[in-house]
Amino acid sequence: MPYMTRTLLLATALCHTALLAIGQPAFTNAPATKATNLVVWPTTPLSLKDAVEVALRQNSAVQKSQANLAVAYGIVVQTRAIQLPRVTGTANHTLFDQNAIEQFPGGAFRAPDQSWLVRVQITQSIYEGGRIESAKRTADLTRDQALLQHQTVLADTVFAVRVNYDDALLAAQQILVQQASLELLKKELQDNQRRFEAGTVPRFNVLRAEVELANARPRLIRARNALRTAKNNLANLLGYDVPHTVVEDIPLQLSGRLEADPTPIDLTAALAKALEQRTELAALRKAERLRQEAIVNAEAGRKPSAQIFAGVGSKSSRFSQHLTRDISGWDIGWQASWNIFDGWLVKGKVAEATALHQKAQEEIDDISRRIELDVRTAYSNFLEAQEVLESQKKVQEQAEEALRLANARTEAGTGTQLDVLNAQTALTVARSTQVEALHAYSVARARLDRAMGTTLSVDGK
Repeated sequence: MPYMTRTLLLATALCHTALLAIGQPAFTNAPATKATNLVVWPTTPLSLKDAVEVALRQNSAVQKSQANLAVAYGIVVQTRAIQLPRVTGTANHTLFDQNAIEQFPGGAFRAPDQSWLVRVQITQSIYEGGRIESAKRTADLTRDQALLQHQTVLADTVFAVRVNYDDALLAAQQILVQQASLELLKKELQDNQRRFEAGTVPRFNVLRAEVELANARPRLIRARNALRTAKNNLANLLGYDVPHTVVEDIPLQLSGRLEADPTPIDLTAALAKALEQRTELAALRKAERLRQEAIVNAEAGRKPSAQIFAGVGSKSSRFSQHLTRDISGWDIGWQASWNIFDGWLVKGKVAEATALHQKAQEEIDDISRRIELDVRTAYSNFLEAQEVLESQKKVQEQAEEALRLANARTEAGTGTQLDVLNAQTALTVARSTQVEALHAYSVARARLDRAMGTTLSVDGK
């Protein structure tokens, strides 16, 4: 129809002009969510760095945080909307009851029984009591806060991977320690059986060796179970689904080993880094500034609001029975409003926003103190782990030498079976303690790195 064609052409031109004026949104880098997540088990042993990279791709907490990041970008777009013009289109068609149609006296003219209207309008806010300027600041703060919160999730994930990876390495090393202990006890049993058959030792020595060997087997069983549990925990953290058919050997091999990072750390520098680098604190600072903007928005309710508008439309004539006879044109103008008295609504909103801002300031002070406490506690635990590890450097060598001497004395007839068994137990304890000390040191270092806000650095990479 002619009137519809003209109206749609005008509306299209008006919308095109508006889009050219406002440009493209500044959020084209909003994160995209994955529709599917195909998890493939690794075919080669995982290093710690590889495990961290897998977790940052597949970990459930990271995936949910990415979704929250996408939500935050949507909020940013909504917040900026007040800065941009609004384009609205309306259309209607009405059919009137014949008894409700107005007719001029004498029947000279009768109003039509149908009417229609098509209109497109652009409205731009020019003054909103400070809310327009605040919208850009709020959008930027919201985006920055969301990114910092996402970085916090990443840091927590990296820390969890480091700890669980070390737990698996510890369990694997404990299996080796217990296997070595069993081999020593088996050798001791064979030696005593040989001597018993030669008539040089009583049956008691053989029974004693058998009991010690039997007592050592549960420790190996528990160590193997600990490795299965650690691998399950690590696989879950990395986002792998363990096949239901897998019971014993989880298809997850590790290439790393427990090591002590010798890089020194100073407590004063650690505290300074934590207050500078912890994303939790930075996110709270953004939240405090958002509360400031909330006060600005609340106080804007006391001020007037003004907009300018321009529109184009077409409607049916009220003086013709033909629907194709239309009236088309444009209009332009401005409008303003001011709530002179709102029943203290704005006053209440300002009081609420001010109180929340004060609460945000207190939260910053509280989290700062907690971060310092985290650093001091982690540093103290790190010193303890360092000292324990240092004390265990030569213990294993001494225990091995003690076992050698005990065996030599027994062969020479000057020692007893009890001396050998005690030396074997001491060697097993020394090996186990050294592995545990390495694990404690590595975990304490990871915890201190996390407290300092530097957990994204793995093995110096």
